[in-house]
Amino acid sequence: MSRFWSTKFLIRWGVVFFAGVSLSWAIAACTGNPSNTNPLELTLVSYMVTPSAYQEIIPQFLDTWNREHDRKAVIRQSYGPSGTQTRTVLHGLDADVVALALALDIQQLEKVGLIEPGWEQEAPNNSIVTRSVVTIATRPNNPKGIQTWADLAKDDVKVVLANPKTSGGARWSFLALWGSVTQTGGTPEEARAFTQKVYENAVVLSKDSREATDAFVGQDQGDVLVNYENEMILAGLNDRQLPYIVPEVNIGIENAVAIIDENVEKHGNRELAEAFLRYLFTPEAQTVFARYGFRPIDPNVESKQGDRFPVVDTSFTIEDLGGWDTVQKQFFDAGAIFDEIQANLYRP
Repeated sequence: MSRFWSTKFLIRWGVVFFAGVSLSWAIAACTGNPSNTNPLELTLVSYMVTPSAYQEIIPQFLDTWNREHDRKAVIRQSYGPSGTQTRTVLHGLDADVVALALALDIQQLEKVGLIEPGWEQEAPNNSIVTRSVVTIATRPNNPKGIQTWADLAKDDVKVVLANPKTSGGARWSFLALWGSVTQTGGTPEEARAFTQKVYENAVVLSKDSREATDAFVGQDQGDVLVNYENEMILAGLNDRQLPYIVPEVNIGIENAVAIIDENVEKHGNRELAEAFLRYLFTPEAQTVFARYGFRPIDPNVESKQGDRFPVVDTSFTIEDLGGWDTVQKQFFDAGAIFDEIQANLYRP
């Protein structure tokens, strides 16, 4: 912890919001005269594709909190690529709650002492608050005839996806491609060759999942988009309807939340942070998550979604690939498989 604090105080609040991170404010309207003119504050740091859901959930939570407590509360929100958000917290952003694309990102915060061990047990469902899968969006009428992952390796298919070095969602996409081979009897060598070919077909390798969607929809780039299922559903809600496929072989995406113990102790807002964390698992919050395309972890909420979330025939998990420590070293560390793939993309 001393190593963290020796660097943290060298970095001021104003310099941690670099490119790719946006800051917005969610402030509850207070009814009556608050007994304390200094509201209790909490900062939520989350990844790029979650604002629509949280900006509906947060006012609901604050409405309940502010009715039940004398001291009112406000929640600040910061959104950006999951890896970028993790680094900003490591470098001094005073987050109280993090909701990130990868449990690996939260584990990094644990390793430096910001989060106490055992954070997974502090919330229901091992702190996994939403689920998703990876999907393939096509152009109207699917002119390239895309049906499976294998079709993305065809010579005439131009692919849009995000960069696993900067985007948590892109790591899930990479692992879905790789696992579509290894989890159906293929060898690591075959998985490597297939994944290499898909990235050779990439015409856009954006810094985050939202930017990939914008390139495909707003800039009309590529034949297919590989992205979160919730991104496809949200695009439809925003009048940007995308035909998409949920491949029958898919990775089960799990998105975790955690309290930054060191910061809530410093800020004196643990009660607020714990209450907010609990609220994310309530039917009310889970219903909002589902509305914006995240697969809910509440079975009762899930049962009300009809056929909105197709059943995946062959689903595998990060543990099936060896767990995050193994996956990080094998695929995403400096000099690992993705770096080798990326280097090969630029060879003449």
